[in-house]
Amino acid sequence: MCGIIGYTGILDAKKVLTEGLQELEYRGYDSAGIAYFMDNTIKTIKQEGKVSCLCESVKETAAEDVTTCGIGHTRWATHGGVSTTNSHPHTFGKVTLIHNGIIENYKSLEEELQQKGMEPVSQTDSEIAAMVINDCYEGNPVKAIKAAVAKLEGAYAFCIMFEDFPGVIYAIRAGSPLVATHTEKGTIIASDMVALLKYSKNYFVLPEHHIARLTVDDITITNMEHQVVEPKMLHVNWDVASARKGGYDYFMLKEIHEQPEALKNTIGPRMVNDLPDFSEDHIPDSLFTDINRVIITACGTAMHAGLVGKNMIESLTRIPVTVDIASEFRYQNPILDKHTLIITISQSGETADTLAALRLAKENGSKTLSIVNVKGSSIARESDYVLYTHAGPEIAVASTKAYTVQLAAMYLFAFRFAYAKGLLSEEDTKKYMRKLENTIQTVEELLSYDEEVKPIGKKLKKTKDLFFIGRGLDYALASEGSIKLKEISYIHSEVYAAGELKHGTISLITDNVPVIALATQANVYAKMISNIREVRSRGAKVILITNADAHVDASLCDYHIMLPEMDDAFTPFGAAIILQYIAYYAAVSRGLNVDQPRNLAKSVTVE
Repeated sequence: MCGIIGYTGILDAKKVLTEGLQELEYRGYDSAGIAYFMDNTIKTIKQEGKVSCLCESVKETAAEDVTTCGIGHTRWATHGGVSTTNSHPHTFGKVTLIHNGIIENYKSLEEELQQKGMEPVSQTDSEIAAMVINDCYEGNPVKAIKAAVAKLEGAYAFCIMFEDFPGVIYAIRAGSPLVATHTEKGTIIASDMVALLKYSKNYFVLPEHHIARLTVDDITITNMEHQVVEPKMLHVNWDVASARKGGYDYFMLKEIHEQPEALKNTIGPRMVNDLPDFSEDHIPDSLFTDINRVIITACGTAMHAGLVGKNMIESLTRIPVTVDIASEFRYQNPILDKHTLIITISQSGETADTLAALRLAKENGSKTLSIVNVKGSSIARESDYVLYTHAGPEIAVASTKAYTVQLAAMYLFAFRFAYAKGLLSEEDTKKYMRKLENTIQTVEELLSYDEEVKPIGKKLKKTKDLFFIGRGLDYALASEGSIKLKEISYIHSEVYAAGELKHGTISLITDNVPVIALATQANVYAKMISNIREVRSRGAKVILITNADAHVDASLCDYHIMLPEMDDAFTPFGAAIILQYIAYYAAVSRGLNVDQPRNLAKSVTVE
């Protein structure tokens, strides 16, 4: 959730912090603040609203108010309403702190502190953490941090400044992400690599339950036994331009257009002699030999990619696959054993519920494979095997390119699984791979459909309720289309398996209610047409998406989008572009901030 950054070096810290927070704003944008050392004291500037509001306040500080060390935070509220008081950084005594995460036992800690005569001024769990650290502080920051975190329950990434240690930042994390780097300009730490890119492409992930001490000269990392630890350095192959809008009105539109390149980067390295190849991923074929069940667990858009993956894996391997919402999975007492493969999917690799599901699977002896986009992320590090997608940075809250590369990873996995088990011949596997590769060109072609889709988005400007229907793969894709529309346009949207309409849900269809119908699967096409006629006869305005060879009666729909010719099994890649465009243009027509929808943040690192 929240974006955090710390810097100590030779540059203007206020500038480094505010620029970094602008890069991190997709993680939270209801308030922002910075704190910095000045004349052996810590000064704080906080502002309700977006980072731009904070920047204006920072400009008003005295020109001579120059600092080279500070911390900054952009907030996504979890405890307490949106206000300057509740915004970060929080200071208590000699401790100033920024926090990403949730302290679950903050209330009992607050009561203990109140018994000692200490009262918080905010409604946040984060201030309680600052108070606990200060209460433990007797002049040694490391000892205070160790003593304090032993009392905390929950997830956290802290950057902490102690008033009597000017120029030094301390950091520790459990669950929530922190990455850091040291350059000739100083040392910088943040919740996301995008804030570091201006200074370095090399970074490391701060290990959990390790304390980092950041100075202008270096970073020292120690574990809880006071042993110095050398971090594993990582490298990103994209540059700062990838995290810029590049002339597009919104990041989401830019990222929609980046999908062909993202697919190419994800599929290409794993296509060797026209066969799926996981050698570079260090995933052996032996993984597939002892599996009799697959469970895919993820949240939101990633879970919808899993629904499509389930269809492909089951159809090729005849092994049962279930898809579970990660936030429900670990509370269901799932049946897990060494013959079960758990696939977790997460763009950030830090999704709290998905990480918890992964840990539960490992505790019960199941094999684990994760599909993630961020190297060195918590889920990647803790999985037995990892399939990295290569989408590059995704800044818009609504996922687009991360979704389609997750689909590609699921298809690659299904093909290799079936081939390794001898269920697909070499010739048939190569055919599937060529079709997957051809989707890149199809997606490229579909990017030009924006002018065809734009009127549909405008037509939805005043819509209050909308329904998606589909069967099979189309239903799985409709689930993603529905959440995408809801996320950024705030139109109430529901998705139904089309065959379920007569089981009560058709009562919701009234005059002029829009229905987006996906009918790209030949084996159920006739049945879909019947379902469309049912909603049409009740006054629905139908937006129909079909494959190229579909014969459509003009009276059947108000808008008809025909995809380029492609195999039915691969239509999710094409139809996803259309659904992304519909959501995008609906939000634009309603005058909304497409990249930063209300109440949502990009990476959900708390439960």
